Amino acid sequence: MKKLQFYFVLPSAFTTFVIMKKQSDRTASFRMPAEWEHQRAVMLTWPHEGTDWRPYLDDIQSTCVKMVEAIARFEDVIIAAEHPDEVRALLSHIDEGKVNIYPVTNDDTWARDHGPITLIDSESSERLLLDFRFNGWGNKFSADNDNLLTRRLFDEGAFEGEIIDNNDFVLEGGSIETDGQGTLFTTAQCLLAPNRNQPLSQMEIEGELKRRLNMERIVWLHHGNPIGDDTDGHIDTTVRLAPNDTLLYVSCTPDDEQYDDFRLLEDELKSLRTADRRRYRLLSLPSPKPIYFDGERLPATYANFLVVNGAVIVPTYNQPDSDSEAMRVIGEAFPDREIVGIDATVIIRQHGSIHCMTMQIY
Repeated sequence: MKKLQFYFVLPSAFTTFVIMKKQSDRTASFRMPAEWEHQRAVMLTWPHEGTDWRPYLDDIQSTCVKMVEAIARFEDVIIAAEHPDEVRALLSHIDEGKVNIYPVTNDDTWARDHGPITLIDSESSERLLLDFRFNGWGNKFSADNDNLLTRRLFDEGAFEGEIIDNNDFVLEGGSIETDGQGTLFTTAQCLLAPNRNQPLSQMEIEGELKRRLNMERIVWLHHGNPIGDDTDGHIDTTVRLAPNDTLLYVSCTPDDEQYDDFRLLEDELKSLRTADRRRYRLLSLPSPKPIYFDGERLPATYANFLVVNGAVIVPTYNQPDSDSEAMRVIGEAFPDREIVGIDATVIIRQHGSIHCMTMQIY
């Protein structure tokens, strides 16, 4: 598979100032909502025979049908589909008013990373759809079509609001988490990884995140990278935010080869403080026993759950003890929502899970 070649040209200081001042002026009254705020829809990008899912296409499509069934109980679903008629047939039993399918060519299915990031104006209810550059997690995989997918969906009428072109900056939705109140969490191992936004420094990248997403504070984490992960450590596989200054995070038993890294992550989280200098409420998620496919350990994690209106959809791995414990802990963080488990053992064959395959739209 031919890799996409990406070249980042650093503009002059004056050009950068003009571009960012224009965007800052447009986003000044907007904010990025927390995932548990009210959503208009959830987006999925459908797997097809031209993707890496081909060897087990029926299995992954069956899983996607279960995901749509679960999401559609609570809100609308937007689907980007290379073969829309085939997808309609698979979903014909679901209320057609809840499912909106658009014909769009795609390379892969990770909507979290190629879908739009929504900013909202709480007073006017206006929405901005930020379209960042997606380059296959640092040129690891082809992504030409996926990088165009948000714009194409917008042109098809899938989204309401104004689209804002951020194609000069690489950012994946799975690499960031927010509390909706001006604090953004991310990981240094991802945003500073090769072929993202070099030659920008960490300080410069932080400045870009603050201006483009209208954030007040960036929290950088430096530990917790699941074995088998090919995103360079997306935060949505390890640490997730929840209401009331709660952090859910992955933990391991001492016999797990990942134990040292995730123990350091726990220490790091214990040292964090909120914007008003209070400790975070920490809830530890178990890890499933190691899962292998074709001799490779897969990055199975319960942190990759999806929050929707009225529910949390949790990946499960056919391990009753850890599955039930993870759902219990997530229920503790979201006591007012139904906890819905969906078997994600097929999804993780391609190194992602439920949150990775979805993007909420406000």
